[in-house]
Amino acid sequence: MSAVLLVEVGRQPVRPRTGPATGRPAVSSRTLLCPACGSSNVAQMLGDNGGVSYVCTTCGHSWG
Repeated sequence: MSAVLLVEVGRQPVRPRTGPATGRPAVSSRTLLCPACGSSNVAQMLGDNGGVSYVCTTCGHSWG
């Protein structure tokens, strides 16, 4: 099964949002987290048959 990795091109770097008092990156309820390592560095992949799956760019775990 081959997959296509979707990447946004042409966007300017964006400074990450931080929480009000902690200075840590804010995580919204819409943030997708890797079930293996908990990282938010997740990419969406499209398969040949139109299915959608995800891959963690930190640890390489894929699911979906």
